Formats: sequence, structure tokens, C-alpha cells
Amino acid sequence: MGKVEITTADEKIIEEAFTNNQDEVTWPAPLAPEAYHGLAGDIVKTIEPHTEADPAALLFSLFVLFGNVIGRRSYFVAEADRHYCNLFACLVGNTSKGRKGVSLGQVKQLFDFQNEWSRDRVVQGLSSGEGLIWQVRDQQTELKSDKSGEEKEVILVDGIEDKRLVCVESEFASTIRVLKREGNTLSAIVRKAWDDGNLQSLTKNSPAKSTDAHISILSHITKDELLRYLEDTEAANGFGNRFLWSCVKRSKCLPEGGRLHETDMSGLKDRLSQAVEYGSRTREIKRDEEARQLWHNIYPELSEGKPGLTGAMLARSEAQVMRLACIYALLDCADTVSFEHLTAALAVWDYCEQSANYIFGDSMGDPVADSILELLREAGAGGASRTNINDHFSRHKKPEEINRALRTIESKGLAECEKFTGKGRPVERWFILNG
Repeated sequence: MGKVEITTADEKIIEEAFTNNQDEVTWPAPLAPEAYHGLAGDIVKTIEPHTEADPAALLFSLFVLFGNVIGRRSYFVAEADRHYCNLFACLVGNTSKGRKGVSLGQVKQLFDFQNEWSRDRVVQGLSSGEGLIWQVRDQQTELKSDKSGEEKEVILVDGIEDKRLVCVESEFASTIRVLKREGNTLSAIVRKAWDDGNLQSLTKNSPAKSTDAHISILSHITKDELLRYLEDTEAANGFGNRFLWSCVKRSKCLPEGGRLHETDMSGLKDRLSQAVEYGSRTREIKRDEEARQLWHNIYPELSEGKPGLTGAMLARSEAQVMRLACIYALLDCADTVSFEHLTAALAVWDYCEQSANYIFGDSMGDPVADSILELLREAGAGGASRTNINDHFSRHKKPEEINRALRTIESKGLAECEKFTGKGRPVERWFILNG
């Protein structure tokens, strides 16, 4: 058999095939069929053949827009808290060519019957807590006496009547970098926006506040940027777990673009308009009996914490699943969450879990802890002493930093410490577990 000549083009094909194979091993499995329930599924299936956007990106964009346009009306109750349908979603691609932003435009055009909201309440950028409050600010007045001594109400700050707001952040890396600035209030304000919508900055020069704001976020970032800039602080304080994490990539190559403009979308728009009108009425949403039984079955696993940065990013699983289930119900113009709605929401959450696992892996979210874990894995059965750990960092880490990291690793059940007695004081040695 003669020698086979491999050209540069062949090498590129082989490399891409290997990369794709590796991607299939680690990338989340496609959304389960249950996720395409009802109107949401019909919309995604209609748009998908005509766009390079990932079906998951289309679905999450739809959820964010629909959950916002219906406003602060429909809700479910968990213990003493009301949860409305505003969602925060982050679309994460391996590269900047993941077609993350294309999905929004494809879905947003369906909401053209909500012209003012679509034009004025879907905005770009997310840079400061004060700026976010200003977009949904309350009117502020003060009583002042005129020359005759009569008191009159004077407007100090003009208010925004429509408290709905979708923040689209196509460069989420820049937002995360802002969180690190000393005195920046964005993280705290974003968390409050997800929780209850009552926002106020404590900075002296920013008196603006907002009551019952209905804020949603749709953000885009690459995996490398996310891991580079998101630190353990944002994971620990709950910023990250208020987001739905979704891996997205280009679904297909369409050099000439799609032909969605030739597709009759009037039926879907009519159904969507009806769902928006239905969801905009004040109501409490509850689970029906079948959904209640399913919820009881899955709740123990759903509410069980997971270790590391991945676990921190998934810590609000129960509330996230129910917000998704309520959106599925409202898209069906139903005021109860059925078995099908909850099953659909769980399918979406499963994709979020897979995405988080792919994005964050077994990272602890603490660079020191992650580096020590890597050292322990390399050390294997022999483990590593405190001296080994100090040398690993060229003795540039303070003892309290290492102690904190080791306590974190131990508390997560990822490593254990053994002490060996000798002629001097006991020697501490650390061993990886399940690794």
C-alpha cells in the first residue's frame, strides 16, 4: 500500500473532526423533546430552520422576553415569597461566533404587537446599579412652601410609569468586570431585581429608588471570558445562581440566510398575543394534583446542594424551575401548572445543569482552592504536605488564604487531612478524595 499524502486542508478537516468529537463528549445533550412543549416549542421549531442560532438560544430568549412583557402580575408563592416570571439568562458559547445574539432578533420580531415595550423597554447595557434603578425609577416628590406659606407638592425626580425592563448585555464580560470595582452596587441591585424588584442604592449621590420593578436580563459571553472574570465572590453572594446558564453554538451554516420572511407567522403571533394578554392579569399560579405529586418526587434531589462553583451556580434550582413552569403554563393560557408544564421546565433545567457542568466543571470558584486541588490530583496516593502546598505557590500565598482554601475543599468532601506524628510536631498531609 502506497504512502498517503496528507495536505494542509486534510489536516484541518481531521482537526475539526477531532474537535467536534471532543465537543460531543462534553457539550450538553440537546434539549429534551419535553422542552418544546406548547407555543414555545412551536415558535422555536418554526424559526429554527431559518437561523444559525442554537435552538436553546431561541428558547431562552423567548422565555426572557415573554416573562418580562407580561409584567408583574402572575406569580407563584414559595413559603412567604412571591415569585414572578422575570428571568435572568446567560447564553454561553465557546467562541464569539456562537451566534448568541442572533436569537434575540429572531424572537423579538414576534412581539411587534407590543410596540412601545419592544421599542422602549428592551435596552442594551448593564453597567451600574444606579443606572439600572434609573431606568425603572419611582417619581419622588417633596412638599415645599411658596411665598404665601402654602405647601405644594414639587416633583424632584420624574418617574418611569412602565416598570418592565429587559437588559440585553451582549458583552457580559464587561459587566462582570464592573462587579469588581470597589463601591459598585450592580451585584446587589441585580440580586434584588430578581428577588422582589424593590431597588434602592445606598450611595449618597444617588437618591433614586424603584418599587415593584420587573427586570429581566439576557446576556451573552464566551466560556473563557466567564471563567476568567467571574470570581468566587459573585458565586458566593448569589449573583451567579440567579441566572439560567445555557450553552449555545451555531446550529448550522446558512450562507444565504434563512427564509423566515416567507413563512406565515400570523398564527403564532396571534397565539402569543393571547398568551401575553392572559399572563398580564393578576393571579396566583398553583400546581395541579399531578404536578404536585411530581414536585414532591423531584423536590429532594432538586433542592440538594452540589459542591463547587457548579453547585453555587445552581443553588436556586427550585425557584428557577417553578418560574419556567409558570411561563409554560401562561403560554398555554392556563392558571395552573400541569404535569406537562413542570416536565417541560425540568427538561430546560436539566439543560441548564448540563451547561453549568460543562462551563464550570469541578471548579471551586476559588483560584487558590482550585490550584490546590490540581496539586492533590497530581500528587495521587502520596498526598501533599503543607510544605508541598506552600512550595506550589512559591510561598507567595498567605497562610490564611491557604487555610481558607483547604477548609473549603474539605467541607465539600473533595480532600481530607491526615496528621502523622514523628519526633517533632505532627505533620499535616492532604489527600484527594474521589479524584
